[in-house]
Amino acid sequence: MGAERASAPTPCPPELVRPWAAGEYDGLLRTLILGHKERQQFSLRRPLGELLARAVAGLAGTAGVVTGSPLVLVPVPSQRARVRARGHDPTLLVTRVAARELRRIGHRAEAASLLHVGRVLDQSELDAAGRAANLAGSMWVRGRGLERLAATTGRAWVVVCDDVLTTGATAAEAQRALRACGLGVLGAATIAATRKRLPGGARAGAEPRTDAPTS
Repeated sequence: MGAERASAPTPCPPELVRPWAAGEYDGLLRTLILGHKERQQFSLRRPLGELLARAVAGLAGTAGVVTGSPLVLVPVPSQRARVRARGHDPTLLVTRVAARELRRIGHRAEAASLLHVGRVLDQSELDAAGRAANLAGSMWVRGRGLERLAATTGRAWVVVCDDVLTTGATAAEAQRALRACGLGVLGAATIAATRKRLPGGARAGAEPRTDAPTS
């Protein structure tokens, strides 16, 4: 844990912008993520949020974003039925902890629950192409969330946040939805990434890039 790094999967969705993870989805880190998400071990929220904050900070530093620049952390949304079944929204709550941790170390960070998602199939048995097809067009941003963001935050860098990066399909769909309403995306930050990635986090045929900060 704590070996934050670029984490592009392979194959990588062509639209995926600069993914970054705090560690590998294996061993203890996998146990912690599943314990918090599926077993309501809420005491794990703080350490997981701190790991996510390190991923965001690593992403921002590599992209040349200076400490003190506004960061808006947007959690990947969960379906309402799944939140009800679990009794909590793990990604949202960990993202809020990450924003607090980033503020503690000098960043101007806030968590903004901008994204919503419609009904999609369980992704666990789907391959990369299946996940991309399953999620295509499933997410959107409501105007009220944008209004709140505009009222409270000026020019800012937007980061998509999730617990695990696997094929990149979820992060890519989140980025598409944010861009569709005019928000630029710095990249995606996750607590962990699976081993399905290129050595060193390189991305075949493309250089990591970012959108301009959101005005």
